[in-house]
Amino acid sequence: MNMQNLMAQAQKMQRDITKKKEEIDKMEFEGSSELVNIKVNGKKEVISIKINSNDNLDKDDVEALEDMIKIAFNNALKKVDAETEKQMGSYGGALGGLF
Repeated sequence: MNMQNLMAQAQKMQRDITKKKEEIDKMEFEGSSELVNIKVNGKKEVISIKINSNDNLDKDDVEALEDMIKIAFNNALKKVDAETEKQMGSYGGALGGLF
């Protein structure tokens, strides 16, 4: 294989990776727990947090609510990572930990 072909293939792979990453960045992922829903984008930025509160929520519930927010947030981020792996996995070790 000559160097020009190798460079062309590397450039194509780089374009494909960039395109996939841009697609993932535009996607939305939702994580939830019993009282909290969090939506993040593929850049792992929080888009929205919704607390599904009922009238029985008082100050004593704040610690539990914080834990539920953390669970929901981490759940959403795991979905981003899973989608990234699903779409970028075909590039294997060539990514070198970029994502």
